[in-house]
Amino acid sequence: MTRAAGAHRPGARSRQRGLTLFGLMFWAILIGFFGYVAVRTLPTLNEYFTIQRAVDKIAGASPATVAEARLAFDRQKDIEYSIESISGKDLEITKENDRVVIRYSYNKEVPLYGPVYVLIKYEGRSR
Repeated sequence: MTRAAGAHRPGARSRQRGLTLFGLMFWAILIGFFGYVAVRTLPTLNEYFTIQRAVDKIAGASPATVAEARLAFDRQKDIEYSIESISGKDLEITKENDRVVIRYSYNKEVPLYGPVYVLIKYEGRSR
């Protein structure tokens, strides 16, 4: 009598495949943690892109003076409620090849749990 291929032989150990409960919990906790960090940090990324758009708009208008550029940023900040981390006085405004260049940098601390924070350093310049 011949046995079919893959049939179970008595005494032979078969190897089971699959995900254990411990493995499932590990991956769920890991994915949950990174999801939580992403949800907490995405608003700061939105703020960064909003600041970048405002800086590009102001630099494109070629303000005559540094004070005028800072004032224009502060007005834009009043319009865009998502800008909280910097103000006009935090901008570094220079001229390169008759173009206004605005640079900025700031740190953002994102609280995760109790005394645990994530520090994100943002910097950018006008295009």
